[in-house]
Amino acid sequence: MDLYDWIVTFQSTRFYWFLLIYFAWYPMVTSVMWIYTAILFYKRREDMDEQDLESFYKLEEIPKVSFVIPAYNEQDNIAATLEGVLKVDYPDFEVVVVDDCSTDKTLEKIHPFLDDPRVRLVRKLVNEGKAMALNDAIPLTNGELLFVMDADAVPSPDILHRMVPHFRWPRCAAVTGNPRVVNRDSFLAKLQAIEFASIISLMRRAQRIWGRIMTMSGVVGIFRRSALLDVGMYSPEMATEDIDLTWRLQLRHWDVRYESRAVMWMRVPQSLRGLWAQRRRWALGLSQVLTRHGRSVLKWKHRRLWPVLIESSLSVGWAYTYILLTIIWFTSYALGYPPVGASPIPNFWGMLIATVCLMQLYTGVVLDRTYDPSLPRYFIIAIFYPLVYWILMAVITVITSPLGLLVNRQKRKVTQWKPVRE
Repeated sequence: MDLYDWIVTFQSTRFYWFLLIYFAWYPMVTSVMWIYTAILFYKRREDMDEQDLESFYKLEEIPKVSFVIPAYNEQDNIAATLEGVLKVDYPDFEVVVVDDCSTDKTLEKIHPFLDDPRVRLVRKLVNEGKAMALNDAIPLTNGELLFVMDADAVPSPDILHRMVPHFRWPRCAAVTGNPRVVNRDSFLAKLQAIEFASIISLMRRAQRIWGRIMTMSGVVGIFRRSALLDVGMYSPEMATEDIDLTWRLQLRHWDVRYESRAVMWMRVPQSLRGLWAQRRRWALGLSQVLTRHGRSVLKWKHRRLWPVLIESSLSVGWAYTYILLTIIWFTSYALGYPPVGASPIPNFWGMLIATVCLMQLYTGVVLDRTYDPSLPRYFIIAIFYPLVYWILMAVITVITSPLGLLVNRQKRKVTQWKPVRE
């Protein structure tokens, strides 16, 4: 059987039709699910009157908070970050900056802030990556709560008043906040501003309705010290130490929460090279987590994590389906046989998928516009999101995911820092 005959025969099989149905229905079903559950979260937690709002965020106790800021070659951002942290409106906090052998002027930028008694510097002599920087610094902190953030981000002044009240519940181990994009100079950065509202923030709202979330954001998260010690702190061999830590906390039956009002202004990659490096690390980290913790999650006692496991696995499967079908369709066209289920001209089904996707993006923009008033002006470029991100993430996932299957055999530490943001 030659290639032409194989292509024609394959497109008449049940397996091919299964792939077509999965490819078409997965993004629509998940988008509708995200929209519904995110709105449900909004109605329960964000659509409060002033009295309920004041009651929920009232601080009955004032636990000491330690900001832990790992830094590596952050000379352009660390000063603004420390200025922003020191403006946080909270009566009892300290700031511990961890320099992981920076080779630029990061230390020079930090030193003026050491005059403030709330600020301390931990200087490492061996570069070991973000996870080890955090593990080395956490034992040196004094706070009951540990606020971990990136060295290129700036918190809103009320961020602790939004996050700390969650810890009145003893099972609450961690709260992640709402990262917003501050550098919006490039087309890719504007798309990411939409993404963090319409994909990441929307999904975290939805996952809280399920009871478990996929990940604490590495740029903004506050932890109960005892919970971090209970799970052994950060795993340096994981490409995304934040996803791994989130799953380990929830496997120990700790509660991890999302607080949409806790805004952190962060910087994102503005070039394709930087974005590729970042998303490759994310894809590798998810693959590692699924490999290392997937079997444990399948146990009945961890059933509340099943929706997260299923959705994560299906998303990886969809990426492979997308790439496989694309290869088949291009090959089929090249051989002169119009492929089944594919058309170069936008058809009804393609328009329906695009419409549902735009509905999800619009829902995220509407829900987050309170915290980011300029966000709606970028919605006009949301039409490019499926074209840019679906293709980009599918390719990255297919290339990178197999590497995560080896995580349980890795012995060396993985030194990972944020990719270039130019």
